[in-house]
Amino acid sequence: MKIALLNDTHFGCRNDNPAFMKHQNRFYDEVFFPYMIEHNIKSLIHLGDVVDRRKFINHNTAHNFKKNFWNRLENLDIDTHIIIGNHDTYFKNTNEVNAMENLSLNRNSIVYTKTQEVTFDGLNILFVPWICDDNEEDSLYQIDNSTAEICMGHLEVKGFEMHKGHINEHGYEKNIFKRFEKVLSGHFHKKSTDGQIYYLGTQYEMTWSDYHCPKGFHIFDTSTREIERIVNPLQIFRKIKYDDTKEDYNKKDLSKYENCFVKLFVVNRTDEDMFNNLIDRLQNKINVHEVNIIEDGGSDITETVKENILEQGEDTMTFLHNYIEQINTDLDKPKLKKFVSEVYTEASDT
Repeated sequence: MKIALLNDTHFGCRNDNPAFMKHQNRFYDEVFFPYMIEHNIKSLIHLGDVVDRRKFINHNTAHNFKKNFWNRLENLDIDTHIIIGNHDTYFKNTNEVNAMENLSLNRNSIVYTKTQEVTFDGLNILFVPWICDDNEEDSLYQIDNSTAEICMGHLEVKGFEMHKGHINEHGYEKNIFKRFEKVLSGHFHKKSTDGQIYYLGTQYEMTWSDYHCPKGFHIFDTSTREIERIVNPLQIFRKIKYDDTKEDYNKKDLSKYENCFVKLFVVNRTDEDMFNNLIDRLQNKINVHEVNIIEDGGSDITETVKENILEQGEDTMTFLHNYIEQINTDLDKPKLKKFVSEVYTEASDT
């Protein structure tokens, strides 16, 4: 039996930005559902964070994901299992008030707020939703005593990359999952593994941290217990390195930048007409969501923070964490990063 795995779909991400909604819909229209139909896959496990905001959901976002996702699962008669993630819950200390149950999903969906063993084709899988105060004792007991050989959940485990080059330093130790053959988890957006614990990563790009970070969804085979990754080729973030001493940008094909956010890094700018023509073509001739021009002007931020921060970690949280890593301080940096993360999350939820 083959089961599709999704996680961290974050419907409504980036403050319900229509560009990201369109980008997400393209993934379901062009990649996910065509694959499900072609391969006749009739089961789906979602490993948490179906929606983006804990406190509320935009009406247009709710309409979009019910129309373009949930209703299509029902029409295709997909047996759907949803493991609650931290973004799906209203309170931080319990999973019982959550978006999935309040949105009245299709009749083929089962929502898991507490740890539970579920059997697929004779294989027991332990489902572990987001561990919080309300379910921590029971979750840890079941993790320690379950007879299942496979664990799937929305977990926070130390030692794995959350984003590119960004290691998680808090949460649970790896060894509490040592009894399982495989542990498959959502939560961290970067795909990574130590050979036993697999963070599957997001299906599509949502922040600049996802740039050049391969995306896709997964198929789990209950017979072989193998995980197959189905690549999502769609991108929404692209970069251009501008050097008109090496390239004629008047002849550059810009079609791949359509429906993308573009960062233009200026290395050498000697032909103003060529440069202005490129900007005009990006902004007015094709449908680009945004063009951000970055010139080497020796600004305060590049003097105090290494250049690779801007190049590699460009969403707010990655920028802040990288900045903390590079400042001289006697403070406990992991605690400082955790504090900054909590403050940022609280601000985002308001």
